[in-house]
Amino acid sequence: MGAVKSKRMPRAVREQQMLDAAVRTFGQRGYRAASMDEIAELAGVSKPLVYLYLNSKEDLFTACIRREAKALTDAVRAGVQPGLAADRQLWEGLRAFFTHTAENPDGWAVLHLQARTHGEPFAAEVSAMREELVAFVTQLIVVGAREAHRDPTLPEREVAGLAEALVGAAESLAAWANATPGVSAKQAAATLMNFAWAGLGDLMEGRPWSPAAAQIPSSAVAETPSPAVVETPSPAVAQG
Repeated sequence: MGAVKSKRMPRAVREQQMLDAAVRTFGQRGYRAASMDEIAELAGVSKPLVYLYLNSKEDLFTACIRREAKALTDAVRAGVQPGLAADRQLWEGLRAFFTHTAENPDGWAVLHLQARTHGEPFAAEVSAMREELVAFVTQLIVVGAREAHRDPTLPEREVAGLAEALVGAAESLAAWANATPGVSAKQAAATLMNFAWAGLGDLMEGRPWSPAAAQIPSSAVAETPSPAVVETPSPAVAQG
């Protein structure tokens, strides 16, 4: 009797299996150190089959970046519920971000550590993801400003800068949280909210910080009345 052939796996499922193995290998070993032999063995397929499906190591890594970037942005968007107050929307978005990066440390390592440090075309893929996240956060800030202030005057450049700063802080904090035992996604999100929302809340309500407002004017010190001097009567007067 001949050997029974195993059921053929659909191409899409097999490809995801290869990408799972590649993300794990690239995330833990790095792009340079990872080998196609290692990825094929982890995926349970032959190396020629990996090349047949994904052409080259560079194309495989690019496919990993695209998949992980989409998964992250989809998770953040799904975490934000429309109709909530601005601070709640930002909180839910941050919690979704940190939950995803904590649950997918290899995928986050591919995006944050590997793709950025190996030039093009990988860096461009990560930049596209960041631009999408920044645009999403920018919209949250703009909507929050409209809710908090009837006539918001936040300059577009300032809003974009705030969104860039917030996304950058989230990326750095996610790397720190993943490397620090005991830090939960909720704790990481709360840390960033405490850091960012105090300033964002004031800005949305039309109370931006400025160096002048943070200083006490010298004129105010000069105009401060001195304590009243109470004259005590001399003994002679007191006895009179």
